[in-house]
Amino acid sequence: VDHCVMCPGSHYANPEENHCLQKAVIFLAYEEPLGMALNYLSLGFSALTAGVLVLFVKYHHTPIVKANNQILTYILLITLTFCFLCPLLFIGHPTTATCILQQSRFAVLFTIALSTILAKTITVVLAFKITVPGRLIRWIMISRAPNLIIPICTLIQIVICGIWLSTSPPFIETNAYSEHGHIIIICNRGSPFAFHSVLGYLCFLALGSYTMAYLSRNLPDTFNEAKFMAFSMLVFFSVWVTFLPVYHSTNGKLMVAMEVFSILTSSA
Repeated sequence: VDHCVMCPGSHYANPEENHCLQKAVIFLAYEEPLGMALNYLSLGFSALTAGVLVLFVKYHHTPIVKANNQILTYILLITLTFCFLCPLLFIGHPTTATCILQQSRFAVLFTIALSTILAKTITVVLAFKITVPGRLIRWIMISRAPNLIIPICTLIQIVICGIWLSTSPPFIETNAYSEHGHIIIICNRGSPFAFHSVLGYLCFLALGSYTMAYLSRNLPDTFNEAKFMAFSMLVFFSVWVTFLPVYHSTNGKLMVAMEVFSILTSSA
């Protein structure tokens, strides 16, 4: 009583309050059930997407693959394969490198995927919805100008990420007070405005893809890919709009797991 000593931040008092105990360091680890489940889901979906890509390459000479805009389909499937691998950066002990790569890699890959879908839907709309195509429309279709959407949209996202990483990049954060007896290690996203700008840009692309797909939803069954795209973009948009309030109402490794789950769901 005469010599009361406060335990340092890395320790906590035992029940008798006569000794300081070391706090356990926790993060979303591969060894725990949650981390293991997310890891297997990530690898499984990535392998499944790669398998679809192999089928498309194997049957590249068939009419259905040719009508599906081969190049854009290959880009989309390759990008989705890597999108499913993004959660692996969120699992395990955070480092400065993984913290920076988590958000930037996820943002750029999803931008490529969404801009590819946008290019596919615009191509479909131009091909089937324009009843009296003029010279400009013919030139756009022959020159495959819609494919330029992919590098342009991706470049915009890279600029946003570049500003983010140069001004307020993500960093490792330790929280020793939110959970008794534990030190939580997570990646702080840095600038909240930049993080929400990245998500907002992705949602904008998803909404654009959904709008274009919706316009071509009533095409003949031979070209009904737009129906699935409209549904996919609606789900993607819903996932990330729902993600924001849930993400901000959790903390610690559950917050990380929530982002991983959103990445897997929207990729699927």
